[in-house]
Amino acid sequence: IFHARSYGFRTGRGAHDAQMYIFTNLNKGKKGITKRVIELDIKKCFDRISHKSIMDRLIAPAHVKKGVFRCLKAGISPEFPEQGTPQGGVVSPLLANIALDGIEDIHPSVRYADDMVIFLKPKDDAGKILQKVEKFLEERGLEISQEKTKITKTTDGFDFLGWQMRVKPSGTFHCKPSADNHRKIREKIKAVVNSSNYGAKVKAKKLAPIVRGWRNYHKWCDMSDSRDSLWFPNKAAKRKFLIEKKMNRYEAVELCKKAFPTVRTKRFGHTMVTGTKSPYDGDLVYWSKRKSTLYDNHTSKALKRQNHSCEYCGLMFNCDESVHLHHVDGNHDNWKLKNLAAIHQSCHQQIHWSKPKGKPRG
Repeated sequence: IFHARSYGFRTGRGAHDAQMYIFTNLNKGKKGITKRVIELDIKKCFDRISHKSIMDRLIAPAHVKKGVFRCLKAGISPEFPEQGTPQGGVVSPLLANIALDGIEDIHPSVRYADDMVIFLKPKDDAGKILQKVEKFLEERGLEISQEKTKITKTTDGFDFLGWQMRVKPSGTFHCKPSADNHRKIREKIKAVVNSSNYGAKVKAKKLAPIVRGWRNYHKWCDMSDSRDSLWFPNKAAKRKFLIEKKMNRYEAVELCKKAFPTVRTKRFGHTMVTGTKSPYDGDLVYWSKRKSTLYDNHTSKALKRQNHSCEYCGLMFNCDESVHLHHVDGNHDNWKLKNLAAIHQSCHQQIHWSKPKGKPRG
């Protein structure tokens, strides 16, 4: 079992859990205004992990170990035959988690794969903590990047996982999309809007999942700033849509609404995963109930009404299973609760493929 404060590339855990953990450590009640953080950067982490350190720590059957060993050797650099994980390999994040597991015990911290933030109280000696980290990494063939690792006052702010986090002079913890993250979403939107390969309707269809995904990722942040509301990209898209022939102002506005769908936001409203809970510990009740806290509005209400189980097959939801909202009467404009059923993705496919009559089985 990996450490409770390791959130990267683990089923049932994610960036929002890491975000909430930072909030709980730097909020007003925890005197976050008096603290500092070490923004730890590991130099070429995936390229320099020692194969021996991974194999020594891997607890698995012999045939699995053999497969992992082959994966390690498949993506090696000729210069470093005993180091590194396969470039772009799906197993690389897991191998990094195996190698780095336990670094969280050195000092209160939060880790997402090779990205890590260490919390420092006023009396904590940053030098001694970094020495312990260096020793830990050295045993695994890794080292700290002296150029990128820095100690920052929480009042000055720091970037982590696409967010800019800062404690205000009032002591309130503040989180919003980082400047770099915002630049990337603007570039993605601009690439679609300025493309000459699509018409306005196709552009709106392509923009919607991009914008919705970005807003969903940041929905637990403060999104009140006009920059974060994507006001300017929205207006730029509208101007571009109006250039098209037979496109009036009303149609352009409606297309922009589709291209920039709204997402309900609530600062730090995410429910953090409990302790060392894992989807593989067999506690289906916990993970099924947790599902209802991760969804908004109709899906959450349907899950609670169904006692957190699938309306079609009756089985509970695992943490990695997608919850689909099925309209019982087939009318997607009917959003009455009695017409909605929260079901597994596979059950949803089964319903539409077999075209059953009447309501799904309860």
